[in-house]
This record gives sequence, structure tokens and C-alpha cells, in this order.
Amino acid sequence: QVRLVESGGGSVQAGGSLTLSCAVSGLTHSYDCMGWFRQAPGKEREGVATFHIGSRITSYADSVKGRFTISRDNSKNTLYLQMNSLKPEDTAMYYCASARGGYCYTGRSVADFGSWGQGTQVTVSS
Repeated sequence: QVRLVESGGGSVQAGGSLTLSCAVSGLTHSYDCMGWFRQAPGKEREGVATFHIGSRITSYADSVKGRFTISRDNSKNTLYLQMNSLKPEDTAMYYCASARGGYCYTGRSVADFGSWGQGTQVTVSS
């Protein structure tokens, strides 16, 4: 089990940028899948971006492609989500999560991710 701690959320105007960080403690493996998810009030939690530890292959939800970038700093064991051109519909609680093995893509079931952070709020005003 890994421990995940998110930071970097905040309030920005539409068109602005934020970078979220997820500090990872505990043992990670090359076959782990890490991801960023978000949940807006009254909506289901959805995958935003994923990062496969071993291959560094990434995937993105259609709604954020071209605007968000997921990355990982191996030396710091930290996962990032760079968010540009933010829109009001990006407003949500953002979570970092980790899954052990399996396919690594945003459509993977939320239930497959066994480790979660506490979340960080992102609010985008128009």
C-alpha cells in the first residue's frame, strides 16, 4: 500500500493554469498505474489522466486532452498534473490514485485503484 498526498489546488479564472502534485510514499512497482481523478458535486468520480510507472505511457480523458499533462519525477517520487486553459467545467475535487498492475488508462474502473489521496480542490471561475 502506498500513501498519497495531493497539493496545489486553488481558485483560478478561466484560461488560467494550476499544477497539482501528488507525493508518493511507500513502495511502487514498475507495473503500477497512477492516475488523477476528479469528482464534481453530484457527479461520479472520473479518470482525468493516467501514467504507467514502468513504460511512462500516459492517457487522457477527451475533455482534457491538449490542456492537461501528467508527469512523474522519479527522484522525488511525485506525480504531477499540469493544467492549462482551465475551464469552469474543470471545477472539482482532484484525487491522486494508484493501482497495482493491470491496464493503465482513464477508462479503467475507479474501483481498481486501491490507494487514494485526500484530494485537493480546484475551482475555476468564469
